[in-house]
Amino acid sequence: MHSHVIRRVIVLGVVAIAGIVGMQTYWVATTWDLNDTEFSQKAQLALYGVARQLAAENNADLPKRDIVRQRSSNYFIVNTESEINAQRLEYLMQQELQRLNLDIDFEYAIFNCATNEMAYGGYCYAEVDLQPGALPRTDRALPPDDDLLYYFGIKFPTRTGYIWQKMQLVVFLSAILLLTVAFFAYSLVVILRQRRLAHMQKEFIDNMTHEFKTPLSTIRVAATVLARDGKVAGDPRLSRYAQLIYTQYERLNGQIEKVLQIARTEKGSFEIKQERVDLQSVLPPLLASARARVEEQHGHLTWQLPERPLPLLADPLHLTNILYNLLDNAIKYGGPDPRIAVIGRVANEHLHLAISDSGPGIAPEHQDKLFDKFYRVPTGDVHDVKGFGLGLYYVHQICRAHRWDIRVESKVGRGTTLHLRLPLAPSTKAVPA
Repeated sequence: MHSHVIRRVIVLGVVAIAGIVGMQTYWVATTWDLNDTEFSQKAQLALYGVARQLAAENNADLPKRDIVRQRSSNYFIVNTESEINAQRLEYLMQQELQRLNLDIDFEYAIFNCATNEMAYGGYCYAEVDLQPGALPRTDRALPPDDDLLYYFGIKFPTRTGYIWQKMQLVVFLSAILLLTVAFFAYSLVVILRQRRLAHMQKEFIDNMTHEFKTPLSTIRVAATVLARDGKVAGDPRLSRYAQLIYTQYERLNGQIEKVLQIARTEKGSFEIKQERVDLQSVLPPLLASARARVEEQHGHLTWQLPERPLPLLADPLHLTNILYNLLDNAIKYGGPDPRIAVIGRVANEHLHLAISDSGPGIAPEHQDKLFDKFYRVPTGDVHDVKGFGLGLYYVHQICRAHRWDIRVESKVGRGTTLHLRLPLAPSTKAVPA
């Protein structure tokens, strides 16, 4: 994966995660505000109901305004302007809270005008049955109000926990989001680490293949000298060994050249030097060489090309390489008696070139991966065809650099066809003066 792709993934991922975290934070804050507002409204309604019932029992009238005052987020003062019975206050308070579905603890205090302090406090638990005077009471100091005479104060010490409990789903989803962010951060670390290891591995392979070039050149020279020696040439066994050395040199050198070409392609250091090339001068020599190889395997190679020039704007070296790779692939995977067919036709100023074989074919689930690097169609424990899985990857890279179309068509048991769609170069006929 290229550096700019990694950077793009990281930037887009961070922006996406930041957006999601921002939306989640806004959602949590908004949900908290809504629950807090709902709690305050229900608490004030409950306190107003208690004040109204106490006033009715005392045959008194409630103040016209400022009956319930909210001193803090969880502390309220209720002005009754009449005497307050502590046991009735407890009972009515719990009754009103239950009516409004506020299952929450509270503590209360009643203002004592003789001592000018809040007195007779009690703590009431939400789960205790509604029985007057049955709740435990403890002395707790609640702040008084200097402007009022008959009033009581109610405090909800568990308000924060109560609201969080109502936001359980939001908290759960936020925890999932945090885990997602942590997983994303961990994934980035793993991706960067794997990219560094892949880069080190790639550099090692590149250096190793370059180092192989020197001993291979020595082997080539040695094999050539052996083949030309009179004593070796006169001995069939030694001559066969010399030819075997040279053949294996060519095979290994070809694989190394392929690895180096792929490395240059991935680095972007290779150049496509396009020039006008007639396919009619490039393809026939390759076909003749391929026919000899096919006939050695008791197969058959046929071709059919338009009887006209086929000018292309292409890099001659890379064009020759991809045609050779496609023919070589067809021969290697064409079965024991390969039947190879090369057909070209011209349509809409494009050359449609099809290279077919009579091999076992490729299953649909493998066709999309055929042009992947190092990918080879699984054949179980049978490895009768050698290679690194680089040939078609190289072909695909060169076609993409030339903006050519390539696709595979195959059915299991019916062979494989690779289709190339190459734009023809415009005519360069001289214009009369």
